[in-house]
Amino acid sequence: MGRHGTIAGRKAAQDSKRAAMFTKYAKAITVAAKDGGDPEYNASLRVAIEKAKAISMPNDNIQRAIKKGTGELGGASYEELTFEGYGSGGVAFIVNCLTDNTNRTTSAVRSAFDKHGGNIGTPGCVSYMFSRKGVIVIEKTDEIDEDELMEAALEAGADDMISDEDSFTIYTDPAVYTDVHSALSGAGYELVDSDIEFVPSMESTPSDKDLGKLRKLVAALEDNDDVQKVQTNSAVDLYDEE
Repeated sequence: MGRHGTIAGRKAAQDSKRAAMFTKYAKAITVAAKDGGDPEYNASLRVAIEKAKAISMPNDNIQRAIKKGTGELGGASYEELTFEGYGSGGVAFIVNCLTDNTNRTTSAVRSAFDKHGGNIGTPGCVSYMFSRKGVIVIEKTDEIDEDELMEAALEAGADDMISDEDSFTIYTDPAVYTDVHSALSGAGYELVDSDIEFVPSMESTPSDKDLGKLRKLVAALEDNDDVQKVQTNSAVDLYDEE
């Protein structure tokens, strides 16, 4: 689906924005650590740390973020914000943020939508077009047996697995997401991407004339350190520059 794009595209985006991603992942670790600083007993923290390590985030940064969350170090207190709206051509957007300044973040997100032909709506205006699911992406390799992977995922509690051109995408109920994540990671599978996301139940196919504005809107939102995730119902990959 357009939300994820190709493995190569995702890795390229991560490489080009690694410093910004460190900041975003540190926030996620800090928030997760509020429920306990030991990843063995805090599944959300364990997943956040694994994702940070996957982009080579230094261990010192990870430990500092944990200590901020547990209160051992001083730091900002982050609030979760969710914005719903429409981009050019009526493509639905859900934007998840972690911020220490709601006015700053609200203004920046609204400005990005206004500048690139979209608009912020009221809570619930687009979320009815999405389902909240755990999403785990694993790159296809010659070493991975599709049937074995599906069996492992389903045994761990997954709902479904979709085979795409270069990846397997596993969907779970949010309640068992960390169980499935831990089971697959523990079995030696490399997770390219994993999170609890809003997955579109109805997609929108933008016209060629809208794609430029939509891709610029996604880029503007992703460049904001307060923005954690940008989710759309576009049937076209908005991370692809082609």
